[in-house]
Amino acid sequence: MGLNASALPDFPWDALTPFVERASAHPDGIVDLSVGTPVDPTPLVVRDALARAADAPGYPATHGTPALREAVAQWFARRRAVPGVDPAGVLPTIGSKELVAFLPALLGLGQGDVVVHPAAAYPTYDVGARLAGATPLASDDVAQWAGNTAVKLVWVNSPSNPTGAVVGADALRATVHAARAVGAVVASDECYAELPWEEPWASGGVPSVLDPTVAGTDHTGLLALYSLSKQSNLAGYRAAFVAGDPALIATLLETRKHAGMMMPAPIQAAMVAALADDAHVVAQREVYRARRDVLGVALREAGFAIDGSAAGLYLWASRGEDCWATISWLADLGIVAAPGVFYGQAGTRHVRVSLTASDERVSSAARRLANKQ
Repeated sequence: MGLNASALPDFPWDALTPFVERASAHPDGIVDLSVGTPVDPTPLVVRDALARAADAPGYPATHGTPALREAVAQWFARRRAVPGVDPAGVLPTIGSKELVAFLPALLGLGQGDVVVHPAAAYPTYDVGARLAGATPLASDDVAQWAGNTAVKLVWVNSPSNPTGAVVGADALRATVHAARAVGAVVASDECYAELPWEEPWASGGVPSVLDPTVAGTDHTGLLALYSLSKQSNLAGYRAAFVAGDPALIATLLETRKHAGMMMPAPIQAAMVAALADDAHVVAQREVYRARRDVLGVALREAGFAIDGSAAGLYLWASRGEDCWATISWLADLGIVAAPGVFYGQAGTRHVRVSLTASDERVSSAARRLANKQ
């Protein structure tokens, strides 16, 4: 069974190029709020750990060092209210996108198998299913697929990219129950979990699929994906991991050993430092909070509605029109956002506005929205 690259859709971001060019002609320069790539400095505690580990002549461990796997387990207990994560059930990944893209294939899925993903979703969930030759199903309704034995993988994304919606423990529990009833794996992409803005998530935390209130003490069939790109400004390090069912992790590990999918040893050491230090995460969240406040006020005063957006790095905004009309309107102001249709038909009347621009660029965007020029 081969990867089915011929079944892939066109890369959506190419369609944004003319609007990027138009926005770039603005007298004050472009404000690019389309791609959520961090712009703030990588924390010094992480850079120091990377430097100390720079002498790394040997091959790194595909499974990750014991120190890294233990750091992930401790992080889950301390930050995510998930005690008891088995370090054997932790695996570093080279960013989270590669695992999203290849998980269906790594699980052996193919023709006749169904991969469920959210209706408004990061497009790589769909792409990963197609690469494996499986059938993607965009659905937010468990009842739509419950009882369907063709379903082999169910993606959850909470907080959501692009909508910022959070899936509560009750809904997660219902998803896990329905998936286990048909023998499907639940993979929960939780990369924005350290960025909650609204209650009850701001004070109570964003629940993980591994949370005892969701899964009890049994992680069978469950995987939680996480990335340090957002919380720690480590997008350039490609520092991520998956944790959960040790048996599933063992299967993924065996394939990754054959493929040479090894995270560099210095990056593993940097991850240990990042996972152990909560102070930089809190500080970075406050930076994003300030930018979110500025952009949220400016967008609302310019006539946008902000929907969802309870957590994460984006504002899910609408002017009540086709998303491309909004993208064109913003481009005339020198602002670029992401068209909601990139995330499925559920997003055709929204745009995704990223918080990952400098304070100066965010302030410039707010002024333009206020002055309409």
